[in-house]
Amino acid sequence: MSWGTELWDQFDNLEKHTQWGIDTLEKCIKFVKERTEIELSYAKQLRNLSKKYQPKKNSKEEEEYKYTSCKAFISTLNEMNDYAGQHEVISENMASQIIVDLARYVQELKQERKSNFHDGRKAQQHIETCWKQLESSKRRFERDCKEADRAQQYFEKMDADINVTKADVEKARQQAQIRHQMAEDSKADYSSILQKFNHEQHEYYHTHIPNIFQKIQEMEERRIVRIGESMKTYAEVDRQVIPIIGKCLDGIVKAAESIDQKNDSQLVIEAYKSGFEPPGDIEFEDYTQPMKRTVSDNSLSNSRGEGKPDLKFGGKSKGKLWPFIKKNKLMSLLTSPHQPPPPPPASASPSAVPNGPQSPKQQKEPLSHRFNEFMTSKPKIHCFRSLKRGLSLKLGATPEDFSNLPPEQRRKKLQQKVDELSKEIQKEMDQRDAITKMKDVYLKNPQMGDPASLDHKLAEVSQNIEKLRLETQKFEAWLAEVEGRLPARSEQARRQSGLYDSQNPPTVNNCAQDRESSPDGSYTEEQSQESEVKVLATDFDDEFDDEEPLPAIGTCKALYTFEGQNEGTISVVEGETLYVIEEDKGDGWTRIRRNEDEEGYVPTSYVEVCLDKNAKDS
Repeated sequence: MSWGTELWDQFDNLEKHTQWGIDTLEKCIKFVKERTEIELSYAKQLRNLSKKYQPKKNSKEEEEYKYTSCKAFISTLNEMNDYAGQHEVISENMASQIIVDLARYVQELKQERKSNFHDGRKAQQHIETCWKQLESSKRRFERDCKEADRAQQYFEKMDADINVTKADVEKARQQAQIRHQMAEDSKADYSSILQKFNHEQHEYYHTHIPNIFQKIQEMEERRIVRIGESMKTYAEVDRQVIPIIGKCLDGIVKAAESIDQKNDSQLVIEAYKSGFEPPGDIEFEDYTQPMKRTVSDNSLSNSRGEGKPDLKFGGKSKGKLWPFIKKNKLMSLLTSPHQPPPPPPASASPSAVPNGPQSPKQQKEPLSHRFNEFMTSKPKIHCFRSLKRGLSLKLGATPEDFSNLPPEQRRKKLQQKVDELSKEIQKEMDQRDAITKMKDVYLKNPQMGDPASLDHKLAEVSQNIEKLRLETQKFEAWLAEVEGRLPARSEQARRQSGLYDSQNPPTVNNCAQDRESSPDGSYTEEQSQESEVKVLATDFDDEFDDEEPLPAIGTCKALYTFEGQNEGTISVVEGETLYVIEEDKGDGWTRIRRNEDEEGYVPTSYVEVCLDKNAKDS
């Protein structure tokens, strides 16, 4: 099967077919090129996706990735980054092994095709030239034969005519002979050219064209084989990265299997454990005797009356309900209603006013006004440390000792701060040692430098070390304080804390601090009995004692039902008897108490007040 013998007369069609083959090869190149662009784009999108969900450095989000599930997610992101790298490898290999080679081969193929068809056209032109020569000699031979025939006829006519002279006949005979000679010459020339043409035509159709077409056939077959090889390379490039992609997927599976739900649960405990004990039982308070209330045995009033403050670690305040109930009277004062109270209903019957009057919408005055009122109206206040800490939290400041955090979280923060300071101290000490060594070198070899030039730097480093040590001691003191309070700490920690307290007597601070939620969602550490405090039984201590409820100055009876829905108010039912702890100051509100933990403001016109004269005078 050969194109030269089978397609000897299809020169133009072969030219079109080979051009189509080259176009097909270029189409394959374009396909692979677009595939590489897709792979690069896909890899870039995968990398951007992985980078997008990576935790930001020095952010809260980075701290959340300590859980095993989050670590597995990070591992998945890293594996996806490697996965994207394999797609980049696919793109690079396809570009180098397929696109570059095929592009170079296409150029060579075009040159070879051009050369082969140029030879074919040259052979065609040669055979066409031979054909034209043959046609020309043939026409000349035909013309000469006709001329010789006419000359012979003319001679015969002249020879038969008796009227023609002998000279004219001889002339006609010579002319006929010349024409016959020319015809013979043309015949010989035509015969020679014909033989030559037949030889050239045989060579053309049986030698030149078959050879040229055979070359074109071989060229086309090589092109087809090259396309197949490129397809195999296309598949191999993908197959080469499959093992690595499989390892990436295995890494994701391994990361998923490393997730430990129990460990994550323990980390949640460590992150949010407050270290507080659950609240104790609520004590019974006897209201059978008017103007008298029962005080629990462990209340600070009894402790103060006996004059023996409790200095034990981990002391509990009376019936502590701070995780759920606000007992800080400062907040109650700061949020008391200051709008005119609602007028009383027209009828005293509860049916006349189905839902009762609504308390006015609370408006909070500036903090300075509320604090001034608190200072003038309440005889006993918290210690300045607790008050300052509460106000700082309201203004959004974070205490240096992390006292806004629960004990366990505060301990962790303090420990972290101590570790950081220790690392800084070690760094400064290393720098001091390096400077000292350099100074010794300068002393031994003065030509290398002046030893006195390092004294300033050495003094500066020593000063920094001293500052860091003082800072570390401060945080270690707070850490020892917290470790001494935590009930869940080991006996060794308690002994260490006790040893520290014996070596470092704390300052005077007898503030009974309740634990209360701050406005920003953090906690204010208010301990009932601080272990490091040394109580001084003086009048000054009485002014900064535990938050003791205001004494009752009388009683009142609810004339109407009032539903206190705003902060600082309290709901009462018609006919209910309650204690008065603060009379109306002209704003239309009276402060009352139902029991130890329930107190607030009601409209003065809603109650009938009966003040105790002795309490009022005092």
